[in-house]
Amino acid sequence: MGPSGSGKTTLLRCINFLETADSGTMRFGGKTYELAHTDKREIAELRKHTGFVFQNYNLFANKTALQNVTLGLTSARKMARDKAEEIGMEMLKRVGMESRASYYPSQLSGGQQQRVAIARALAADPEIIYFDEPTSALDPELIGEVLSVMRDLAASGRTMVVVTHEMSFARDVSSHVIFMEKGKIVEEGPSKEFFDHPKEARTREFLRMESDRSGKKKE
Repeated sequence: MGPSGSGKTTLLRCINFLETADSGTMRFGGKTYELAHTDKREIAELRKHTGFVFQNYNLFANKTALQNVTLGLTSARKMARDKAEEIGMEMLKRVGMESRASYYPSQLSGGQQQRVAIARALAADPEIIYFDEPTSALDPELIGEVLSVMRDLAASGRTMVVVTHEMSFARDVSSHVIFMEKGKIVEEGPSKEFFDHPKEARTREFLRMESDRSGKKKE
């Protein structure tokens, strides 16, 4: 969490190697990786265990919802099409989109497109899914349907790293929170402690301002 421009998205992109970090290490699966010097083979291996959901869906406009979900399975993993489609339909069903499997992105609302994007991330059965402000591009009435899917994922035990401004969602679902500002981590800790007893004055100010903003939105 953190104000716009605080470095949240950059951090998320660095740990999935969509951007190259200047320095730092990451521990994953019992191994330690130097973020600035990880080679292509290591990156490809790491990405087999992760999924990424973008702010603006990043669906292929010329492919149906099902084809968007199965493309990574048939292309990157060389899975047989019938098996990939079986998995794809299962994932679309999981996010409530099985009836829209043959629809193209232009025929779907923003919330529906984002649910397809989540299904795509789930299809590879990743150990971690990264979410980069998954509701920021949605109209307010569509936010709930995406957060509902994410709540279900959290309840099922799926590990997620989420950049979000949705305070109530973060409070309800997260186990650990990092608060960033100006490219630095200001505070981090268990969620209950973070929200109920923030240590830093800047964190308290941010939480108060976000609480006020959420109250005004409800009005």
